Amino acid sequence: MSATGGDSAAATVYVAVSLDDAFDVFTNEIDLWWRHGRRFRISGKRPGRIAFEPWLGGRLFETAELTSGARVFEVGKVIEWEPPRRFVLEWRNVNFKPHEKTIVEVTFTPSGDGTYVRVEHRGWSALPPEHPARHGLVGAAFARMIGMWWGDLLSSLREHVLARSARAPDGGSAS
Repeated sequence: MSATGGDSAAATVYVAVSLDDAFDVFTNEIDLWWRHGRRFRISGKRPGRIAFEPWLGGRLFETAELTSGARVFEVGKVIEWEPPRRFVLEWRNVNFKPHEKTIVEVTFTPSGDGTYVRVEHRGWSALPPEHPARHGLVGAAFARMIGMWWGDLLSSLREHVLARSARAPDGGSAS
């Protein structure tokens, strides 16, 4: 897919589970594998939970425990839903204006005994160069930062799948 410089970033990881399991873990166990901390969660170091509503029109949202009480932040809305192969989200950071959004496409491709999970985050060219979500970066530097951010999350997904397989009653078959 062709895009203007810095408009799109992608990351891919191989997980040693079936296509159906990879899709299920990504969507239904998202709070278990999505990294914690200010870099990845709105709640930062405070308690919070990320949840995914696995259906067309469903939300990706975080419930953050703030000093004023629990608050829900919607960061994604499912606009395409094709389990277990693919889904697409409209993505909105908390610092986006109401009309601002980007697109996150997640694909699942079987390979041998496992599955490749690929995330492509695109549409950044619609945001101005000075937008706070860019952290002062534009073009290739910004795309690299977003790709590394997703790569870090997908590494966490892989680690979760490995730990999950090791806990399986049969000892797991991930290798």
